[in-house]
Amino acid sequence: MEPYEKAEVSIVKKYRNEIWIPFISAVKKYRLIEEGDKIAVCISGGKDSTLMAKCIQRLQKYSDFPFSAEYIVMDPGYSEANRKRIEANSNALHLPVRIFNTNIFEITEKADRSPCYLCAKMRRGCLYKHACELGCNKIALGHHLDDVIETTLMSMLYSAEIRTMMPKLHSAHYGGMELIRPLYLVHESDIISWGKFNGLQFLRCACQFTENCSDGLKESKRQKMKQLIAELKQENPDVDKNIFHSTENVNLDTVVAYKKNGIFHSFLDNYAK
Repeated sequence: MEPYEKAEVSIVKKYRNEIWIPFISAVKKYRLIEEGDKIAVCISGGKDSTLMAKCIQRLQKYSDFPFSAEYIVMDPGYSEANRKRIEANSNALHLPVRIFNTNIFEITEKADRSPCYLCAKMRRGCLYKHACELGCNKIALGHHLDDVIETTLMSMLYSAEIRTMMPKLHSAHYGGMELIRPLYLVHESDIISWGKFNGLQFLRCACQFTENCSDGLKESKRQKMKQLIAELKQENPDVDKNIFHSTENVNLDTVVAYKKNGIFHSFLDNYAK
């Protein structure tokens, strides 16, 4: 069996319960991929987006309804070694990628504050723009279940709000475009396991800020959330699941205030009625 065949078959056999079923469940539950869609599958070279691309490629072959996909890689200024790694993985996995170049790293290197935020924002804009040029109506990103849970917790602890990462969103700046997250119900640990099983090596961030940092993202807020959740799970193994499902069980009768479409609403609005 060729490496690309092993990688694809392992998704639906060895990792059927851990990856394929959660992937299909998210696609159906949140209506992420529908008939006639043309999806820009955004591959960064990391483990998450690579697995997502293989899942969508597999779905294309056996779906009950027709849809198309463009597998795109945005090069923000990768080193030659990282560029070759992405190309090698794409070839080995038979992913028909389109690579387009940008100078995002060059721009963010000059940023005085929050280079990672600026980089992420610019990347997203470039992906939307390129997807539009290809005639796509959706872009697919590789965020997974752990990203969703950590984001929910981060919003409460660092931003004083209850906000989660949504399975799909309408683009605010590109009319008719949507962002979808097909790995929304897949755990990061299972993605890591799939990569190791298939002998794959992936990029992390690949910018100078990560490469020059001795311990990577150790002190980031997201890493702190990972550590906090891991500690809480020692007492209650369902902590991560409970955080995730809490955003599906919001009882507005016990919420002091909330926002809807940017408008503030207080429990006092209807208290005397």
